[in-house]
Amino acid sequence: MGNIEHNPTLAEVTDTFLSHLPPEERGKIQAEILKFVRWLGSSRQVKDISPVDVASYGEQIILSAAKPIKSFLTYIQKQGFSSTNLAPHLKVKKNSSKTAAVWQSSQVQATLTAQGYAKLEKELANLKNQRSQVIEEMQIAAADKDFRENAPLAAAREQKAHLDGRIKEIEAILNQAKIMREGQDTSRAKFGDTVVLRDLSSGKEFSYTLVDPREANPAKGKLSVASPLGKVILDKEKGQTVEVIAPAGIFCCRIESIMALSPEGKVNP
Repeated sequence: MGNIEHNPTLAEVTDTFLSHLPPEERGKIQAEILKFVRWLGSSRQVKDISPVDVASYGEQIILSAAKPIKSFLTYIQKQGFSSTNLAPHLKVKKNSSKTAAVWQSSQVQATLTAQGYAKLEKELANLKNQRSQVIEEMQIAAADKDFRENAPLAAAREQKAHLDGRIKEIEAILNQAKIMREGQDTSRAKFGDTVVLRDLSSGKEFSYTLVDPREANPAKGKLSVASPLGKVILDKEKGQTVEVIAPAGIFCCRIESIMALSPEGKVNP
């Protein structure tokens, strides 16, 4: 495992994993791995990644993207960074290609919280700044006339293509997104509410805010209303027990409280 710490971040493990691959193989899977890591949060410690995180990501990818990610998750366990084998939790539905295509094309239907919209605007500004820097790097690298083995130029082109894709995706969402109205009714869990759940088997409490799939990030408490857990929570009342069917089995949770966001973005019970 080299000099890597025993409780590394996703970014650290990703770098090590990719560096050990042959260049040709690395080029084929790097984009999918980085997309997965960015979604989870590159600064998170690997030991904190949960089956729910992995299962939620699996709902929005196509079948071809699953294989490299499963290889990465298997590597994580074999290296001892996670006591759980997370790879089996990455389940892609049989109609995933069609589902992913619909998800990609339905950006016009995105409904975001005000905070989610602002976050995307900030990410877009950062990406455009990165793109400008990459273009400068390309111009410097292009000054080397030997294009046959110009690794810096190839790397810059690859990064620019990745940035262009994400910029286009965010712009499409922001151009058509609707910002949800925040209400105070907390009798039933609804879009935008923060729900506190108690795992009845462990007694542990955790909370999620129900959001649009495009804003979802379970690692940061943003749960898609289209996810298995999101679906069973939606429209339920405080005190109700819900069952979630996950790859690892059935989880039973009780809804402890439901909180709504105020227009200022604060949580109100």
